[in-house]
Amino acid sequence: MKSTALIGWFADIGLADRPTVGGKGGSLGELERAGIAVPPGFVVRTAAFEKFIAALEQESPLRAQVEALRADDLDGITRASAILRARVEAVALPQALRDELQAAHRELCAADPQVPVAVRSSATTEDAEDASFAGLQDTYLWVMGVSEVERQLRACWASLYSVPSISYRRKQGLPEAGVAMAVVVQRMVDARSAGVMFTRSPTTGDRSVIVIEGAWGLGSAVVSGEVTPDRFVVGKITGEITVRDLRDKHVQHVPLPEGGTAEVETPAELRNEPCVSDEELMSLRAVARRIERHYGRPQDIEWAIDRNHQVLILQSRPETVWSVQEAAPVAAPLENPLHHLMSVFGGKR
Repeated sequence: MKSTALIGWFADIGLADRPTVGGKGGSLGELERAGIAVPPGFVVRTAAFEKFIAALEQESPLRAQVEALRADDLDGITRASAILRARVEAVALPQALRDELQAAHRELCAADPQVPVAVRSSATTEDAEDASFAGLQDTYLWVMGVSEVERQLRACWASLYSVPSISYRRKQGLPEAGVAMAVVVQRMVDARSAGVMFTRSPTTGDRSVIVIEGAWGLGSAVVSGEVTPDRFVVGKITGEITVRDLRDKHVQHVPLPEGGTAEVETPAELRNEPCVSDEELMSLRAVARRIERHYGRPQDIEWAIDRNHQVLILQSRPETVWSVQEAAPVAAPLENPLHHLMSVFGGKR
């Protein structure tokens, strides 16, 4: 199936398309085109969101209502958020979009309506190098049936008007006209284990290691902080495993037969066992190195290992914490640059 103005398949998009497919969508397309194994999927482009919002704007202002809010007015933001989210979630999708979405869903799921998918928000300001927007919109896992996909698509759009998301934009002074939401739809991974990995140490900034964190089941348990993950530190070049920090992974997130996920207790015999083998750690290390080479800078990566031991990548975004620190000037600029030298050698201004 070919990409259209409303739907973009991963094979046809990349980071350059971020204005129309969002940070997450652009990254997933970029990874697939680079030969990295990602679960197949497509993106509902920002054009669909823009048309949907334009129809709402004809009834009453939406974006202007957000821009009128003060960044420090939490009560006002909370009230506006409830109203705006309800509006977005209540309106039916335009018929043209429904037709394309249903066709793309059939293609993705091989005409089996019971194949589970993930519906993931992909904001245009998300995962940019100069603004971390990750985690401020919603993701829905193990979504079954196209009607449920439609409902969760609207819920993702509505999450652009959540209290944290509105607050973030007001504090950053982002104009609402430049903010739009794309939505990723991709096949779910029946993950035996999942987690995150960093191609430089998040605690020390060391670029010679890869730090891998994971737990049993779906990665949502790790991302949400509901379980403390196992942690491994692996030499990027040598492959030496220098840290094995195994934790009591008392719960895990698992899929439900009817759709959605649940938190369950981890079987006693697995709670303190490593969620990945040494061989799998080497596979994760190899793909992390490939991704970092492709992007040319350190990455934060979400991964999953399915029941057949295949490593799949769910997202990769630029590492920001240490990059921002390294980019910060070591001293405030002065009108006369010689003053820096004078201060170093004890001189007076």
